[in-house]
Amino acid sequence: VLLVESGGGLVQPGGSLRLSCTTSGFTFSTSAITWARQAPGKEREWVSGISTGGVGHYADFLKGRFIISRDNAKDTVYLQMNNLEPEDTAVYFCALGGFPFGDPRGWGQGTQVTVSS
Repeated sequence: VLLVESGGGLVQPGGSLRLSCTTSGFTFSTSAITWARQAPGKEREWVSGISTGGVGHYADFLKGRFIISRDNAKDTVYLQMNNLEPEDTAVYFCALGGFPFGDPRGWGQGTQVTVSS
Protein backbone atom coordinates (compact mmCIF):
# COMPACT_ATOMS: atom_id res chain seq x y z
CA VAL A 1 0.00 0.00 0.00
CA LEU A 2 1.44 3.32 -1.06
CA LEU A 3 -0.19 6.74 -0.74
CA VAL A 4 1.61 9.92 -1.75
CA GLU A 5 0.25 13.36 -0.96
CA SER A 6 1.16 16.45 -2.95
CA GLY A 7 -0.08 19.97 -3.60
CA GLY A 8 0.63 21.58 -0.26
CA GLY A 9 2.31 24.94 0.12
CA LEU A 10 2.03 28.47 1.43
CA VAL A 11 -1.17 30.37 0.69
CA GLN A 12 -2.71 33.58 1.94
CA PRO A 13 -5.93 33.57 3.97
CA GLY A 14 -8.89 33.27 1.64
CA GLY A 15 -6.85 31.42 -0.95
CA SER A 16 -7.22 27.92 -2.35
CA LEU A 17 -5.14 24.78 -2.75
CA ARG A 18 -5.83 21.39 -4.25
CA LEU A 19 -4.19 18.42 -2.60
CA SER A 20 -3.69 15.12 -4.40
CA CYS A 21 -3.37 11.64 -2.96
CA THR A 22 -1.88 9.29 -5.54
CA THR A 23 -2.07 5.63 -4.65
CA SER A 24 -0.81 2.19 -5.63
CA GLY A 25 -0.59 -1.31 -4.26
CA PHE A 26 -4.31 -1.95 -3.82
CA THR A 27 -7.53 -1.88 -5.81
CA PHE A 28 -8.32 1.80 -5.76
CA SER A 29 -11.76 1.67 -7.31
CA THR A 30 -13.08 -0.49 -4.46
CA SER A 31 -11.39 1.47 -1.69
CA ALA A 32 -12.52 4.40 0.41
CA ILE A 33 -9.95 7.12 1.01
CA THR A 34 -9.85 9.70 3.77
CA TRP A 35 -7.95 12.87 4.64
CA ALA A 36 -6.79 13.92 8.09
CA ARG A 37 -4.59 16.74 9.31
CA GLN A 38 -2.29 17.43 12.19
CA ALA A 39 -1.35 20.90 13.37
CA PRO A 40 1.72 21.51 15.54
CA GLY A 41 1.07 20.45 19.10
CA LYS A 42 -2.33 18.98 18.28
CA GLU A 43 -3.70 15.54 17.66
CA ARG A 44 -4.46 14.31 14.17
CA GLU A 45 -8.04 15.12 13.21
CA TRP A 46 -10.26 13.73 10.50
CA VAL A 47 -11.11 16.12 7.68
CA SER A 48 -12.93 14.27 4.92
CA GLY A 49 -13.52 10.91 3.29
CA ILE A 50 -14.85 9.60 0.00
CA SER A 51 -16.62 6.32 -0.56
CA THR A 52 -16.07 3.92 -3.43
CA GLY A 53 -19.16 5.42 -5.03
CA GLY A 54 -17.79 8.95 -4.82
CA VAL A 55 -19.87 10.18 -1.90
CA GLY A 56 -17.99 12.72 0.19
CA HIS A 57 -18.11 13.07 3.95
CA TYR A 58 -16.83 16.14 5.76
CA ALA A 59 -15.95 17.33 9.23
CA ASP A 60 -18.43 19.89 10.51
CA PHE A 61 -15.76 22.51 11.13
CA LEU A 62 -15.07 22.80 7.40
CA LYS A 63 -18.33 24.71 6.86
CA GLY A 64 -18.47 23.59 3.23
CA ARG A 65 -15.10 25.02 2.25
CA PHE A 66 -13.49 21.75 1.10
CA ILE A 67 -14.52 19.35 -1.66
CA ILE A 68 -13.26 15.80 -1.96
CA SER A 69 -13.28 13.91 -5.26
CA ARG A 70 -11.73 10.86 -6.86
CA ASP A 71 -10.45 9.81 -10.26
CA ASN A 72 -10.49 6.05 -10.55
CA ALA A 73 -8.59 6.19 -13.85
CA LYS A 74 -5.67 7.83 -12.06
CA ASP A 75 -5.98 6.07 -8.67
CA THR A 76 -6.03 9.53 -7.12
CA VAL A 77 -8.16 11.40 -4.62
CA TYR A 78 -8.25 15.18 -4.52
CA LEU A 79 -9.06 17.63 -1.76
CA GLN A 80 -10.01 21.06 -3.06
CA MET A 81 -9.58 23.53 -0.22
CA ASN A 82 -11.19 26.95 -0.61
CA ASN A 83 -11.35 30.06 1.54
CA LEU A 84 -8.45 28.82 3.62
CA GLU A 85 -7.97 30.12 7.13
CA PRO A 86 -4.84 30.28 9.29
CA GLU A 87 -6.43 27.56 11.44
CA ASP A 88 -6.18 25.21 8.44
CA THR A 89 -2.39 25.22 8.75
CA ALA A 90 -1.33 21.62 9.28
CA VAL A 91 0.25 18.59 7.69
CA TYR A 92 -2.41 16.86 5.63
CA PHE A 93 -2.38 13.08 5.32
CA CYS A 94 -4.43 10.69 3.21
CA ALA A 95 -5.27 7.18 4.27
CA LEU A 96 -6.64 3.96 2.84
CA GLY A 97 -9.90 3.49 4.65
CA GLY A 98 -10.36 5.46 7.82
CA PHE A 99 -13.38 7.15 9.36
CA PRO A 100 -16.26 6.66 8.61
CA PHE A 101 -15.33 3.55 6.59
CA GLY A 102 -13.35 1.64 9.20
CA ASP A 103 -9.83 1.60 10.54
CA PRO A 104 -7.15 3.13 8.32
CA ARG A 105 -4.92 0.53 6.65
CA GLY A 106 -2.13 2.80 5.49
CA TRP A 107 -1.08 6.45 5.55
CA GLY A 108 0.88 8.72 3.29
CA GLN A 109 3.81 10.82 4.46
CA GLY A 110 1.81 14.04 4.48
CA THR A 111 2.00 17.41 2.77
CA GLN A 112 2.41 20.73 4.58
CA VAL A 113 -0.24 23.40 4.16
CA THR A 114 0.53 26.83 5.61
CA VAL A 115 -2.04 29.61 5.54
CA SER A 116 -0.45 32.93 6.37
CA SER A 117 -0.26 36.48 5.14
